[in-house]
Amino acid sequence: MPDTRRKAEKETPHKEKLCKTCGRPFAWSERRAQDWDIAKYCGQGCSGYGKGERAAELEAAILELLTERGEGQTISPSEAAKMVGGVETRRDWEGLMEPAREAARRLAKTGRIVLMQDNKVVDGATARGAIRLRWK
Repeated sequence: MPDTRRKAEKETPHKEKLCKTCGRPFAWSERRAQDWDIAKYCGQGCSGYGKGERAAELEAAILELLTERGEGQTISPSEAAKMVGGVETRRDWEGLMEPAREAARRLAKTGRIVLMQDNKVVDGATARGAIRLRWK
């Protein structure tokens, strides 16, 4: 018989972790507090891609997904991240989420797509939270 009471949330210990690429230890910090459970690299250099390195791939993935969906349909930036990063595990693509959002903002700035929240067009610079992408 399953428990009917919710179990208490366990707090992740703030121990040092070892970088999967270089093997150096890295410590918990306030900056890493949100993603400490999934952190596996000491920095962006060890993550396998630098800032903007996969930008063209992500932009192409966004445009391809929007073309597949058709006019008036929306996609999430996570779909592009999954397409580029792979879907074997969540860790394969979740590091590409912020680069995917940046790619979407660049495409919106050039006027190719629009960013949506609650079925309303929003500005990429001021939008906070989940966004959807649609052809302009």
